[in-house]
Amino acid sequence: MPNRLANATSPYLQQHADNPVDWWEWGPEAFAEARRRDVPVLISVGYAACHWCHVMAHESFDDEGVAAVVNAACVPIKVDREERPDIDAVYMTATQAMTGQGGWPMTVFATPDGEPFFCGTYFPKPNFVRLVQSVSEAWRHNRDAVLRQGSAVVEALGRASGRDLPVGPMSPAVLDSGAASLSREYDAEYAGFGGAPKFPPHMNLLFLLRHHQRTGSAQALEMVRGTCAAMARGGIYDQLGGGFARYSVDRTWTVPHFEKMLYDNALLLRVYAHLWRLTGDELALRVARETTDFLLAELRTSEGGFASSLDADTDGVEGLTYVWTPAQLIDALGEDDGAWAAEVFNVTPEGTFEHGTSVLRLPADPDDPQRFERIRARLREARAERPQPARDDKIVAAWNGLTVTALAEYLAIARDRESNALAVESALEQAGNALAGHIVDGRLRRVSLAGAVGEPVGVLEDYGAVAEAFCALHEYTGEGRWLELAGQLVDHALEHFGDGSGGFYDTADYAERLVTRPADPTDNATPSGASAIAAALTAYSALTGDKRYRDAAELALTKIAALAAQHARFAGYSCAVGEALLSGPYEIAIAGTVADAEPLVAAAWRAAPPGAVIVAGEPDAPGVPLLAGRPLRDGRATAYVCRGFVCDAPVTTVEELVGKLS
Repeated sequence: MPNRLANATSPYLQQHADNPVDWWEWGPEAFAEARRRDVPVLISVGYAACHWCHVMAHESFDDEGVAAVVNAACVPIKVDREERPDIDAVYMTATQAMTGQGGWPMTVFATPDGEPFFCGTYFPKPNFVRLVQSVSEAWRHNRDAVLRQGSAVVEALGRASGRDLPVGPMSPAVLDSGAASLSREYDAEYAGFGGAPKFPPHMNLLFLLRHHQRTGSAQALEMVRGTCAAMARGGIYDQLGGGFARYSVDRTWTVPHFEKMLYDNALLLRVYAHLWRLTGDELALRVARETTDFLLAELRTSEGGFASSLDADTDGVEGLTYVWTPAQLIDALGEDDGAWAAEVFNVTPEGTFEHGTSVLRLPADPDDPQRFERIRARLREARAERPQPARDDKIVAAWNGLTVTALAEYLAIARDRESNALAVESALEQAGNALAGHIVDGRLRRVSLAGAVGEPVGVLEDYGAVAEAFCALHEYTGEGRWLELAGQLVDHALEHFGDGSGGFYDTADYAERLVTRPADPTDNATPSGASAIAAALTAYSALTGDKRYRDAAELALTKIAALAAQHARFAGYSCAVGEALLSGPYEIAIAGTVADAEPLVAAAWRAAPPGAVIVAGEPDAPGVPLLAGRPLRDGRATAYVCRGFVCDAPVTTVEELVGKLS
């Protein structure tokens, strides 16, 4: 019989609806039940695409015997970390503090007041049963020590909020130091940063591209080119269908953890598009185009937004959809083409994954591109006949914001090189409308599913990423409504998320009170709330000419500068925003009809300095501040270039415009 999760809006929670564990959703009712029964709570946090979450579910939560122990000992609460990042942030900080590491599934035992006193991640079934029994025993017979532990952890969480970092400007010296810190951690042999597991460092790459533009650093550009090439040719990239997996389990980018997350692909699309813009690297353009195709084909929902993820597992087997043996290639392609494909994609009898299977890689472009594309198409068809991974269809506001920004910038940059531009434009507009539908009663909601907007209110990263996306839509479309929406969100964030000294909390002042109010300045898998809102404030200020928002962005970054200087790997998006602010950012307004302005618009995007905003349209177009008072010169399309709210003389030729942006 289904438990309480059967009616949950989260697909992850619905996956546990048939568990014999008597799950509760997060809420006051669950904690009231724990007080009534005088038992602790078990807070189990995961997400739909998480492989080890599935493993623990099958081993323990599906087991009647284990469920009986859990149900007797505590009130179990299941949390989707993607739906409630605020809850996840609080208890992940506790888990990392207590164990020195974190990850999902996250397993936390807490008092009925939510104070954590024991934290961990994945536990095999026998260990988990013993743990639950030990916690129950301690709660009954050593209550005072358990409560003291919980109080001590909460006190430590307050000290670990990141609010005690030194304050200083995000100066050129800070950003130079941040780039140097990345160079020290760069893997010169296999690219990327650090060892295994190796995650796609998208925010760091965006920072390094902008740093290269500002300083001319050849080293910064080489780190980007090397990492982008290694990922694009490795197993972390889907060589048939496009799109990137969550991370590589090894240092060489060979074997991925197969889940595909929306945010990774959005952020990587942006990086590859700008890499092509700056270098003309055709591999980067191909990957950007294929990643766009993946987003539209695999993650776009019927409501117009983009789904959160594709599962790591298919029918309970990780990677089942994606891996190949030489025999399977021959079955799909025939003897000659199958052997050729095995050589091209490095598929060997020994295999690179499990049970003699291989993940497809592309060490070098083949000599026969037509044959290659024909074979890729046939392999895609063959793969489509296999069982497919499940998809988490919920629309997360922040991640869709990242996707809209990436798609808008890709379309603006690629322009005539994007053969499917009309379809991408349509998807972009529909995604923007879906995000606008997340604004309910003036407040942004975190998630929606099947057109129904969920109850959890947006956190700071939602406000920042969606406001930046609305700014990007305003730039791409020239429509004033998007800028108006962006203004509503940044004003709301300043009013309800600020800490009174220029910094930000991750949750609003009206949000549910947890045991501590999170305020994590570090970029992790996605931009932190602080860096996301700083990016939005920077873009909105440049598009409106209102310096107050720029001042707010600069003040927010002062809280992160010390971290950025020494550990840029955890502040990549903040550093990218810092580069935009140092650059200006440039404000480029191009007045004229669509046809007449096109050469200038294309040139502006190709030559754009870091973080530049670019708007084109008729002079004095309604709702477009950058076009106010921008007449045509001699009846020709005219470009106005400003920096730091100071403008140069208008120009009418591509050569003059590029000269002003160089």
